[in-house]
Amino acid sequence: MLNGNAFDTDVLVVGTGPMGSATALALATYGIRVHLVNRWNWLSDTPRAHITNQRTVEVLRDLGVEQEAAQSATPWELMGDTLFTTSLSGPEIARLRTWGTGDDRIGDYIKGSPCPMLDIPQMYLEPVLFKNAADRGATASFNTEYLSHTQDADGVTAQLQDLLTGRTYSMRARYLVGADGARSKIVDELGLELDGHHARAGTVYVLFEADLSRYVEHRPSILNWIVTSSADFGEIGMGLLRAVRPWHTWIAGWGYDLAAGEPDRSEDTVLAKVRALVGDPGLEIKVRSTSTWLVNQAVARSYSKGRVFCGGDAVHRHPPSSGLGSNTSIQDGFNLAWKLAYVICGYADESLLDSYSLERQPVGAQIVARANQSRLDYTPFNACLRVDGHTDPLSAGLTRFHDPGPAGAEVREKLRKAMELKNFEFNAHGIELNHRYESGAVIADSEAGPETFEKDSQLFLKATTRPGAKIPHAWLIDRTGRRISTLDITGSGRFTLITGVAGQAWARAVELLDRPYLTTVITGATDTADLYFDWARLREVHEAGAILVRPDGYVAWRHAAPVWDEGTAAKELRCAIDSVLGNRVVDSAHATTPDRVTDVVAL
Repeated sequence: MLNGNAFDTDVLVVGTGPMGSATALALATYGIRVHLVNRWNWLSDTPRAHITNQRTVEVLRDLGVEQEAAQSATPWELMGDTLFTTSLSGPEIARLRTWGTGDDRIGDYIKGSPCPMLDIPQMYLEPVLFKNAADRGATASFNTEYLSHTQDADGVTAQLQDLLTGRTYSMRARYLVGADGARSKIVDELGLELDGHHARAGTVYVLFEADLSRYVEHRPSILNWIVTSSADFGEIGMGLLRAVRPWHTWIAGWGYDLAAGEPDRSEDTVLAKVRALVGDPGLEIKVRSTSTWLVNQAVARSYSKGRVFCGGDAVHRHPPSSGLGSNTSIQDGFNLAWKLAYVICGYADESLLDSYSLERQPVGAQIVARANQSRLDYTPFNACLRVDGHTDPLSAGLTRFHDPGPAGAEVREKLRKAMELKNFEFNAHGIELNHRYESGAVIADSEAGPETFEKDSQLFLKATTRPGAKIPHAWLIDRTGRRISTLDITGSGRFTLITGVAGQAWARAVELLDRPYLTTVITGATDTADLYFDWARLREVHEAGAILVRPDGYVAWRHAAPVWDEGTAAKELRCAIDSVLGNRVVDSAHATTPDRVTDVVAL
């Protein structure tokens, strides 16, 4: 440990899961010293989270690892329909076009982002994030347990233990990031209050290998819900077969009664359950592991205290329904990292860091509620297929479902409506991309009035340049004739001022301000031609107006009216930037500039 005000690292990250590794990757990309610790021997060795939505792939794109991650993914087209069937080999009940792949939704997804949906199990995504963080300068200690920390006005001193030798030592950092999971010691230590409750339901997971290609190759699906009396306990009331690696590595899942104690995970029981879900009593199966997990519904009221910031499962705890867990965790880290970098580099006042919790906590609260509601939304579906009070409710329900008479017609119509409800779990484009931030790092667009949504804001993306929203995707054309997204000309660790060919005053204003982290993009110019006029339709400001985009791709401020005078533009822009960064006029000549930040800004 170094003494005094010297630091062993700028940021200490506890945990190497999606949030921890993403935070480290972004910080290292920005040239910030970052050190990770993990009490385990290596990264996650279980599939756990897997759905990777478009916004998260956009983050991976910005950090330069999208293609590498895609190589470890099940591609979008194979994510396919979600099946509801009596067994994988048995009669189907219904299918739902999911993950935006349906004919009625695929256009929305393609229009909304340059990135696809992907299915990347956590055990494959974490190494991509961690390896690239290390390649860019991050350091790490495995077999190292976080014990405690103390804060002072200048930094954080953490107590750590090397689990191989038993040696206890301290590490000093400017800031501490708690990415230590749903049993977070750091959240407890800070006294961050969580609203909600834990362990309200339980699930058994079995990771196994079996060649099931003959059942699914003709109807690709990574999620298959099995309606069977052998796995009918709980809110969802069905068994699950989830493809980890098409079509030979799988997870089988079913609910169990917490009040009855630990579920039976003996070999005979597990094999019988899996074979029943598949519908093949002679299936050759290699069980790799069995585990249980609990359904939580809790979110922290605040994500930070002083110089310590928490994210990921530490502060939002929920089931995997809706596939929002690792996505939200990675986006937590992406939001936090640029703010830490700007404060450490001297570009921003520390008050900028207050915006992290203000922006991300409402997102966490939303996804905790959505994930748990998605479980409850199976109730109408199950009611269609079961007859209460019958000795065999499911058998009676299926008989009624196939009845050609009035009773069957009625229940089939009810099932159709029940399936529509599941779009809020499986085609919730708006939940994934419609986040709106309100904080000191966003200057509200008061003249625009309250935002309204013509379509359901959970199901449909509304592209807008309103401050607090993500910059809309539109295709521009570079000088070679190739398409580039508006997302590709923003981000990368810098602030970007977007204007049009008529916005020369804004371009000169950026030159006058001479901030090392600020660049201009003139849409309609040779490298960014708006030949489709897509951006003209989406920008919502005059061609001589301006949109200020933050390093994380969110709009910080915009000036809708045209400005023709560079002095006026410079004054407006200076006020906006200094407000976003903490109401402080920064002398760029005296701000520290790590080499990697200079490189990123120069891109």
